[in-house]
Amino acid sequence: MEVELLSQQQALERQRVDVASIFAEHHVGLVRLALIMVGDQATAEDVVQEAFARTHAGRARLREADRALAYVRSAVLNGCRSVLRRRATAFRRAVPYEPPVWSAESAALLGEERREVLLALRELPRRQREALTLRYYFDLSDQEIAETMGVNASTARSTIARGLAALGRALGEES
Repeated sequence: MEVELLSQQQALERQRVDVASIFAEHHVGLVRLALIMVGDQATAEDVVQEAFARTHAGRARLREADRALAYVRSAVLNGCRSVLRRRATAFRRAVPYEPPVWSAESAALLGEERREVLLALRELPRRQREALTLRYYFDLSDQEIAETMGVNASTARSTIARGLAALGRALGEES
């Protein structure tokens, strides 16, 4: 029995998720995802850092190492949702409205068309914005998008289609 437990422990150690390698390979892309969702670099980095810290702390509980990246993506999206909820609460309590300020550096780097698309993307409902970002920025398949968002693949496809239609309308293009 003791030999059997040792082999199970070894099997678990082999299956443990290497969070450091996921961080090294995907950190920049996940920060970009969070940046699109929350709108500022510092908050995006904080969200991604928190997602990786929690994943690292709970890595022994992750059963499937191949799904770890999808888990981290979901954690980043959930962190972004929390940030946006907190901002919405603060916005409802705040009296003066201050429009988002684009820095001179950001304005120089982003072309006018790209800026319009990003602004239109921000106006979309959260799920549509997430689905479009995962599809066209990360080039994920319908199934990967569904796993990341925690929905069915057909729901992911219809959300993408609705998001594209809404984005086209917001940009004044005929669909």
